[in-house]
This record gives sequence, C-alpha cells and structure tokens, in this order.
Amino acid sequence: MIFVIAIHEWRSLFLSPLAWSLLAVTQGLLAWMFILLVDDFRNLQGRLVALDHAPGVTDLVVAPLFRVAAWVLLLLVPLLTMRLFSQERRSRTLDLLLSAPVGTPAMVLGKYLGVVTFFINAVGLITLMPLSLAMGAPLDLGKLLAGALGLTLLVAAATAAGLYLSTLTTQPTVAAVTTLGLLLALWIVDAASTAQGISSDLLSYLSLRRHYDSFLLGLFDSSDLAYYFLFSLAFLGLAMRRLDDLRLRD
Repeated sequence: MIFVIAIHEWRSLFLSPLAWSLLAVTQGLLAWMFILLVDDFRNLQGRLVALDHAPGVTDLVVAPLFRVAAWVLLLLVPLLTMRLFSQERRSRTLDLLLSAPVGTPAMVLGKYLGVVTFFINAVGLITLMPLSLAMGAPLDLGKLLAGALGLTLLVAAATAAGLYLSTLTTQPTVAAVTTLGLLLALWIVDAASTAQGISSDLLSYLSLRRHYDSFLLGLFDSSDLAYYFLFSLAFLGLAMRRLDDLRLRD
C-alpha cells in the first residue's frame, strides 16, 4: 500500500503544471549558474597552474553548484509539500482516507516517498551537469557522488519537515511559509550563533548547512548520515501521531 500511494503521489506531481514549471525554472537557473562557474574556472586556469595544491574543477565548479542547488531546492520543498495533507484537510478528503482501511504509516510514508522520488529525479538532473565535465577535465567522482548524496539527504529531511507541517493546518500557504521559516532557521542557526559569539555544540549539530558542507568536502561521516536519518524519522513520526489524533477525533 505504501508503494501504491507513493506512485500515485509521484504521478500526480508529474501531471501537475506547478511541479513541471518549478522543475524547469530550477534547471534553467542552475544551468545558467553552471555555465558561469565553468567560465570563471577557465579564466582562473592560468593562475591555478602556478599553485602547488591548486583546487580543481570539482572544488571550483561542482561544490559551488551544489551549494546553490541546496538553496534552490530548499525553496522548492515548501511549495511541493504544502498540499500533501493541508489540502486534503481543506477539501475534506482526508476524512475519507482516515476512515479507509489504510494505516497511518502507509499514508505518511507513501506521500513522503512520492515527493522524495520527485526530488531524486531533480538531483539526478542537477548531477548530470558537472558529470558532463568528466569528458574534458579531471573530475573527482567521489566528491561529486558525495555532494549528490548530501543533496538528496538534505531534501529528504526537508520534505519530512514540510510533510509534518502540512498536517497542522488546512491552509497550504500557511504550511509553505512555516516550512520555509523552519528550514531557513535550521540552515543559518550555526552561522547566527557564531556571529553572536555563542559557542554551542547543540546549535552546530542542528545546523542543516554544517552537515551538508561535510558531503561537499567529500567526507562521508556516519554522524551526518545519522543526523539526516533521525531528522526525517522524527518529523515523519510527528506526522503519524498528528494523523492518529485526527483519526481519533473523527
């Protein structure tokens, strides 16, 4: 049942003009950024030759591209998760789902996997851009794959947060705004604490950006993997509990 709901959600996204428009705009913006980064790298090649340990194309093109991609996809997540349950509650179709012989975990995980699969497709298209450089430049495939994995884990965690927040309201716009606010807060919490001279291991650990930067450096740390897994699991668990509460009320 989970995969049936996931496939249905995935198909509904690809049949939606909004999803296609957002995907097209995202790819267009990142393609433009990719061309600019490649052009800057070509202009710097003369000076990089004189350096002993000069950064390569992976550090100067791939990593910056994935950093921009993270920002763009974090802006995209609230727009694609805001209707997951809030629209269902608003149109009263959630009552039918809750009364159907479908478990709450199946509903939550099905919708979650459907949206995450959509974002995996987007990450794959983004990864193809720097991968095309392998034909004419020494590309560090390890760092490239680590960056793609980090970006996938980032959007998967953000999707879980957006899904939970969509269960709290009947207004999709409210769900989108609160999701965006939460994601931005978790992205800058580490930088904000550093700017104010506050040293906190907890704030550093909660930072989405800190764990993502490790992947961009080509570092595969189990603590970063555990962070994204626990982050997603926590919000998915909260979403299931929220739906169980709504089911008991009815």
